Amino acid sequence: MVKVKIPATSANLGSGFDALGLSLTLYNYLEVEESDRLDISSTDAVEIPKNEQNLVYKTVKYLFDVCGRPLHGLRIVQTNNIPLARGLGSSSACIVGGLVAANQLMGCPLNEDELLGFAATLEGHPDNAAPALLGGLVTAVIEDGKVYHVKQTVKDDLMFAAFIPGFELKTSKARKVIPLEVSHRDAVFNLSRAALMSVSLYSGDYQNLRAACEDRLHQQYRLPLIRGAQQIFDMSYRFGAYAAFISGAGPTVMAIVDTALFDFEGKANAWLRENEMTGWSLRMLSIDNRGVAVKLD
Repeated sequence: MVKVKIPATSANLGSGFDALGLSLTLYNYLEVEESDRLDISSTDAVEIPKNEQNLVYKTVKYLFDVCGRPLHGLRIVQTNNIPLARGLGSSSACIVGGLVAANQLMGCPLNEDELLGFAATLEGHPDNAAPALLGGLVTAVIEDGKVYHVKQTVKDDLMFAAFIPGFELKTSKARKVIPLEVSHRDAVFNLSRAALMSVSLYSGDYQNLRAACEDRLHQQYRLPLIRGAQQIFDMSYRFGAYAAFISGAGPTVMAIVDTALFDFEGKANAWLRENEMTGWSLRMLSIDNRGVAVKLD
């Protein structure tokens, strides 16, 4: 049996649309083994497809087919701690977990770069898949199925405050509101800030982060889809956060906070209650610099 631990991810980081992503200490777990039939179950109350439409199964089957290996059936047990359709990489976790499990079941015919290429191809972009697989902060682009990437280890002096609402926002819907063309000025605006975000997180120059996460490509169009998001942005800065941005396609709002800011969590939770932000919850997370982890039983 292959056991896989896959971290949640937060993509875009404001300015790094479809290019930047980081790995966080919130995990999904998979147990996968070959069988003579398809048997899919869950250890929690999260509803998942238990047929061939299950994303983990589809991913495992995909890689077996690519490698020309027969697959008669699978036993899959899922533990889903990453909330679905909240901008925290739940689909990437299934894809990365499925690819890693399949590779292990076949005796590891593929290397890490090859797995990343398949993950990014299945997702359509590498900003969640890359940090889920590699950990840390990853800058990545995909071209002709090949992912060009750089992983950076992020220091452990930051917390990532995930404000998670009780409602979903499908990536497909969040992408529809983004304009197909942007001005040269807006393109330069984002390029400069995405570069600043990557270097600032790596170097520890965190005072740059508020400017670095400013964006003109997607956030201003997605904010109206997320009730209460702008208020959470404002509150996070008022209580001392370095940066605040929409996590992935949303609706989760992520704030980057210094670990020395001990009272941020208490103040933020009190604010959520006082302002009747019904359905919103706060998870304080850290960076995961390792990425996916595998154990064989």
